[in-house]
Amino acid sequence: MSIFTKILGNAAEKELKKARLLVEEINQLESKFKSFSSEQFKEKTAEFKKRLNPSAGGKETLDDLLPEAFALVREAAKRTLGQRHFDVQMVGAVVLHQGKIAEMKTGEGKTLAATPAIYLNALSGQGVHVVTVNDYLSRRDTNWMGPAYRLLGLSCACLNHEKAYLFEPKSSPDKN
Repeated sequence: MSIFTKILGNAAEKELKKARLLVEEINQLESKFKSFSSEQFKEKTAEFKKRLNPSAGGKETLDDLLPEAFALVREAAKRTLGQRHFDVQMVGAVVLHQGKIAEMKTGEGKTLAATPAIYLNALSGQGVHVVTVNDYLSRRDTNWMGPAYRLLGLSCACLNHEKAYLFEPKSSPDKN
């Protein structure tokens, strides 16, 4: 370890420490959404969009909304997918939102970990595109995560080399 690392610390560790602090805040907000109805999830999404929109009087940034939005996504995933994001997945989502690289191994939940960052960035109204390595994964992940995005009031679609479709719970290709 160099003298500079001893004095200044490791840059990656500093970033992870900041992300972990955000996850602590997310954890504290989580209970706020336990009693939400399906309609309240959509209403909260509309509220977030308004809070971001300067022409609607919004003055907040995506970073301002991050803890609350991530807590909302965690509850949506728990309800629709039966899966609650682990804290380490939320750290990965924070890092992903910041435009940095979050390395995760096979089976550690990359697809689920991406949902909070995808949701948060979709609130800007500019759309979010997720690229994966093959058509099978794009179809699988659209069908898997689609219910959570739907509960949150977002649309979810899949585009691959054979066809494209908008996620609809009863008409998804893998459900027929």
